[in-house]
Amino acid sequence: MGSGAYADTIKIGVVGPFSGPFALQGKNFKAGIDAYMAMNGATIGDDTVEIIYRDLPAADPAQSKALAQELVVKEKVQYLAGFYFTPDAMAATPILKQANVPLIVMNAATSAIVTKSPLVVRTSFTTWQTSTPIAKVAHDAGVAKVISIVSDYGPGIDAENAFKAGFEKEGGAVVEAIRMPLSTNDFSPIMQRIKDSGAQGVFAFLPSGPTTLGFVKAFNENGLKSGGTKFFAPGDLTQESDLLALGDAALGIQTTFHYAVSHDSPENKAFVEAASKAIGNPAELSFPSVGAFDGMNVIYKMIEATGGEQDAQKAVDAVKGLSWVSPRGPVSIDPESRHITQNIYLR
Repeated sequence: MGSGAYADTIKIGVVGPFSGPFALQGKNFKAGIDAYMAMNGATIGDDTVEIIYRDLPAADPAQSKALAQELVVKEKVQYLAGFYFTPDAMAATPILKQANVPLIVMNAATSAIVTKSPLVVRTSFTTWQTSTPIAKVAHDAGVAKVISIVSDYGPGIDAENAFKAGFEKEGGAVVEAIRMPLSTNDFSPIMQRIKDSGAQGVFAFLPSGPTTLGFVKAFNENGLKSGGTKFFAPGDLTQESDLLALGDAALGIQTTFHYAVSHDSPENKAFVEAASKAIGNPAELSFPSVGAFDGMNVIYKMIEATGGEQDAQKAVDAVKGLSWVSPRGPVSIDPESRHITQNIYLR
């Protein structure tokens, strides 16, 4: 070529659960990415964008780090993205600086991830963002005593602390706080503890997926719902792809969350149409898809800002303060924390 210009392939490595019990969440990552590329093309200037997926079926920090290293060293990816579980995102952060690669968190929700490296940017949400507002909702519903039940890992502990801070500020009391192992799937003993606690309401956080279905069913089957105990949670517990399985069991649960597939905006209608095509079954569409869609928007901006060259710090600096209208509503990347700023909706 006379101009000296040549086309490069810019590789993005995406780590997520594409098999196993959380495979639907990985499928949503892919649907969001496919939707973005269908709407915006696969080229930026002379560069072609290629996505390389790596499967991490369950939270496994050692395996996460190994996959991230392999993507960087063998596949020569310029960007790392995805990461459904917090421990997996945390595990990948130590390699970013040396690899000169930014990490775009498309789901994992513990606030602290961005503090582990200046090269991390979040396009998902934090558990503090989604768990603080529901405390006011609980108080306004006339509930004075709540029992808090969370999965015992980063986001669960964040959720417990966020709710407690918000609820006590409103004048309510958390009478008991229970942390369950992530592997818990028999919830009957927990339901008994809720009954014994004398609480008028439950605040619960579990990672969305099979466990949340089991928890909600146990809540109903143990007579807590019919006994008038109110149920509050962040929206992970009522993600759209679980609503068919939950059926009437979900009625009455109030959640606060950063996104709903039913969000009424032209941006969301266009997104849902493209993402539904990508996922094949629109009923499977859920919130990780929008974290991935917006994550691609941020990566595309990074690629534009660096002219396709590998410069992680320049890429991250370019999106600090970036604002746009997402399918979830107006969002921006906070220039100080590199968290996403967004609306939270009562559902």
